[in-house]
Amino acid sequence: MSSETPVPPPVLWAQRKLDVILTFSIESKDPTIKIEKDSVYFKGVSASDNKVHEVTIPLYDSVVPETSGFVNKGRCIEMVLRKEKKDASYWPSLTKDKKKPHYLKVDFNKWIDEDDEEENGGDNALDLEELLRSMGGGGGAGDKADKPSFDDLETDSDDENLPDLE
Repeated sequence: MSSETPVPPPVLWAQRKLDVILTFSIESKDPTIKIEKDSVYFKGVSASDNKVHEVTIPLYDSVVPETSGFVNKGRCIEMVLRKEKKDASYWPSLTKDKKKPHYLKVDFNKWIDEDDEEENGGDNALDLEELLRSMGGGGGAGDKADKPSFDDLETDSDDENLPDLE
């Protein structure tokens, strides 16, 4: 581990009416992550260059730590924070600070605008378990039952007997 001053990892964020989605763009084997009511703490060592990355993100509004969660996907850590207010509205920014931190960027691939959400039936609350499963946290790495082996595959057309053309 390096003795240098920790630097924040690159963080992408998106939101829905009831949820905030964070992606810590760092490959870190065993990061320390704390989701609190008004902040998120991350500390991890980059697998590629052994740099220590650490950041505390003060959130714009309150979240519910008990219904929030994260999954380490190997190349990044994805997190879903459930907003505390049931009548939650869109946050103008991730933090209360007027100045945007240099490490923070909008994740346009996961963003849903308020207008789009209303057109699609309003409540686009994310099912945390389903989201974590879709992010790669649902099945164990050793679970290979869904993958067919070559022995299980049927023969293809190259293995079939062709009729004689004489």
